[in-house]
Amino acid sequence: MRHFYRSHRPPAEVIAAADAFFAELGFTPVTTTARTRTFTGPLGALKLSVRAEGGHYTFVEATTDQMGESRMDRNVKRFFVQLHRAEDPSHTLQASY
Repeated sequence: MRHFYRSHRPPAEVIAAADAFFAELGFTPVTTTARTRTFTGPLGALKLSVRAEGGHYTFVEATTDQMGESRMDRNVKRFFVQLHRAEDPSHTLQASY
């Protein structure tokens, strides 16, 4: 599945946050560049890329090798919530139903 998020954080900070977040979950980076990471772990593979977009935004795109709503996809969404909380510490996760 493909997920995306627009962050106000610089691309280098997003990559550093991704390295810390996914390492904590047991994923190891297979390939690394300045703006992309490919992680593998017990739940599958994830490719994360960041790029500057629209002046002050950073476009974060994550692609997993899983079908449907997997645990890997939920972890990607948790990472996006963590990025949002770093930008807005008062943010609380709410159900969408």
